[in-house]
Amino acid sequence: MRTGLLVKKIGMTRRFDDSGVHLPITVLKLDNVQVVALRTEDTDGYNAVQMGWGKAKVKNVSRAMSGHFAKAKVEPKRKLTEFRVDADGLLEVGVELSAKHFVAGQFVDVCGTTIGKGFAGGMKRHGFRGLRASHGVSINHRSLGSTGQCQDPGKVFKGKKMAGHMGGVRVTTQNLKVVDVDEDRGLILILGSVPGAKGGYIRITDAIKKGRPDEAPYPAGLKTNDLQTENDSPTEDIVPEKQVTEEEAPVVVEPEITEEAYDVAAAHSQEEKD
Repeated sequence: MRTGLLVKKIGMTRRFDDSGVHLPITVLKLDNVQVVALRTEDTDGYNAVQMGWGKAKVKNVSRAMSGHFAKAKVEPKRKLTEFRVDADGLLEVGVELSAKHFVAGQFVDVCGTTIGKGFAGGMKRHGFRGLRASHGVSINHRSLGSTGQCQDPGKVFKGKKMAGHMGGVRVTTQNLKVVDVDEDRGLILILGSVPGAKGGYIRITDAIKKGRPDEAPYPAGLKTNDLQTENDSPTEDIVPEKQVTEEEAPVVVEPEITEEAYDVAAAHSQEEKD
């Protein structure tokens, strides 16, 4: 079992397949998703990978969490989560994951927190049909109806579907298909709806009821470093120009002045004075 991904829900769009069929698509985005910590069988009793998404402002991070991120040598994250993995599925702390962790055509399980609807009635919350809209009912068409029994047992059993708080719970949708993956922009396109509102954080894992395709990387799809490949390319050594020192500078030899030349110059200067 390998790790999943922590992504952010951007919204929904659509696509058309080769036959022209309209496909509803949910767009999920990765942003600087890195491994922050590890949980091992020896120290914690289970194997897991702690993953962080995005970047958080330093002023909004507590001192305890600042030390936690400093120990991992990663920037503060906006959201943290854990994924259970096998012993051979553990990753190095600090590595960044890519959208190519999943491949097109793969089935995944998506977990998120649904949109909160507040207090809702039985028809909206549980899909009840309501009461009759014609004879015998007045101003009570959307009511719940009878909820209990007679004197025996004389109570409403726990778990009865009634009006109450709707939404805002953690839901997992299974067997959703990955339509496409954009590694450069960090986008994963999922066929169908995904639980949660826009801007909510979503957990994506391999479908537990479907087999993982052979093309999916194991233990994870890591982000490639293009700059490293450029730096590794051979470059020509630039030899600096040779500097000329005082010792290596050319020596200018002045001609020696003889006595005859000196006498001629002195006589010439005396004539100019006269």
